[in-house]
Amino acid sequence: MNDGYDAGHGDDQYELVGYDEYGRPVYRQAQGHAQPGHQQQYDPYAQQQGQQYGQPGQQYGQPGRPGEQQYGQQQYGQQGYGYDPYATGSQQPVQQPYDPYGSQGGYDTGQQPAQPPYDPYGRAATSGPQPRVAEQTAHIPQQAGPPEERERTEHPGAAEPGGDYRTEQFAFVEEPAGDSEDVIDWMKFTENRTERREEARRRARSRIVALVVVLALVAVGGVGYLWYAGKLPGLSSSDDKTGGTTTAGAQKRDVIAVHLHDTKGGGTSTALLVNNTTTEQGTAVLVPNALALTGDDGSTTTLAKSVGDEGPDATRTALDSALGTDIEGTWRLDTPYLQILVDLVGNIDVDTDADVPDPESKDKGAGPLVHKGEGQTLSGKMAVAYATYRGKGEDANAQLQRFGQVMQGVLRKMSSDPQGATTTVQTLGLILDPPLTEKDLGTFLAGLSDRAKGGDFKTALLPVQDDGGLSAEASDSVVKDVLGGTAKSPDKDAAVSVSVRNATGVEDRTGKARVVLLNGGFTFVSGGTASGTEAASKVVYAEAADKENAVQVAKTLGLPTDAVSQGKVSANARVSVVLGQDYKPAS
Repeated sequence: MNDGYDAGHGDDQYELVGYDEYGRPVYRQAQGHAQPGHQQQYDPYAQQQGQQYGQPGQQYGQPGRPGEQQYGQQQYGQQGYGYDPYATGSQQPVQQPYDPYGSQGGYDTGQQPAQPPYDPYGRAATSGPQPRVAEQTAHIPQQAGPPEERERTEHPGAAEPGGDYRTEQFAFVEEPAGDSEDVIDWMKFTENRTERREEARRRARSRIVALVVVLALVAVGGVGYLWYAGKLPGLSSSDDKTGGTTTAGAQKRDVIAVHLHDTKGGGTSTALLVNNTTTEQGTAVLVPNALALTGDDGSTTTLAKSVGDEGPDATRTALDSALGTDIEGTWRLDTPYLQILVDLVGNIDVDTDADVPDPESKDKGAGPLVHKGEGQTLSGKMAVAYATYRGKGEDANAQLQRFGQVMQGVLRKMSSDPQGATTTVQTLGLILDPPLTEKDLGTFLAGLSDRAKGGDFKTALLPVQDDGGLSAEASDSVVKDVLGGTAKSPDKDAAVSVSVRNATGVEDRTGKARVVLLNGGFTFVSGGTASGTEAASKVVYAEAADKENAVQVAKTLGLPTDAVSQGKVSANARVSVVLGQDYKPAS
């Protein structure tokens, strides 16, 4: 039984004639297989149906193979192509199945007569069957076109040939312009220049902030130093600027008392080593042994007796009361240790003022151990002999000044490094009096050594009268300027120090006034004995805050209150009293 759908079987029924513009193969029916008695007719409806229903068959075979169109024909060919939906009148006979390759339909079995061409709009054919043109080729509509065709299908307005727009007109979308590289380079240049400017601005802001911080720190540090040094105006009631210099009372000082004990000849010598950190000056204040001091029990004594009998602590307290100082420690230096100290620093150079014999020599005709002259080099033994020497008929202060020269020579040779100076002190093997320690002493001596090497160290003799008192005029230059005695601010609960000067002409009046003042809760400071007499007693205070204290002193001594006045007082006291002939002590 012949099947019209077997037309696709057999590779010899179609032959390849070429490829279309999309690269798809095009076949035509071989001439040897044409059915006799039948002419190939053009059927436009059949072509339309093949385009509409041939697509499913494409899924099951490669495009271009004629035999692979069978599935689409089997799927949709059951309706038959003889049906005319637009026809009126009698039903048309069933037509031969659709041949997508232009054949009328499969093999001719001779059972079906030839039909005229079908007009899909119901019009009858005006002519008979058309002879098949040999050059006509089969068209395969099922194959998809290239991407360009699909895009034209999706966007007909832009892809339709012959339209207002052509694809070539939009070439700039896909193809970069010729000057695109220049534009990119310009954009990069602009961006880099902008970044450099921003970076420069950031660096400038950072520098400005850093500069402001540094200036602020410098300003704060400068103000802090001025405050610490007491150079800021208006911050202290005791500040009294004269010519832009800081008053003596506002200066900071470190003070240590040195007592030289002559273990062979006997006697002591005292010096107060002062390091003024404000003025950066060093001074050795030489204190005569005749200085009158007041003991804890109110009794009057001298410096020499206090050092030998009372000890370092009591002596330091008495010196503080008499001079208005704040001595931080006491260094007891025996003559053997002085000798070792000079040898450790490598001898000293001193401008000697006298020939000093050797105290250990028994030969009276032997030459001096120390020669008089400038720049004499002294060993340890020579330095001890010179520091303790007092010639016949010389004042005691002459020997004290020689001791000061030796101390200045030692400081010039001492190490300016605190650790080095501390090592020297430790090598001596001294037993220091508390609270002074080896480290404290070494650091203190290193600071004074730096002053001595720089020429900022001097010696000063404290003027003391024969009776051991300090006159207000003579002691101000040392006590006030060097020691800063008037700057001492006693505690509120501390006893008021009262300096008493006897101008009555009666010697025992001083002792009686001392007892009365001590019993009244005051601190007695000896002001010595005047060379003459005065008729009326005087009670003088310097600060307005001490006016009431001066009134109480006058009442305690039995003096009239009109004797109280404001004026200049002794540097080591807050109230000064001059006892006149009108003073009548209680019996």
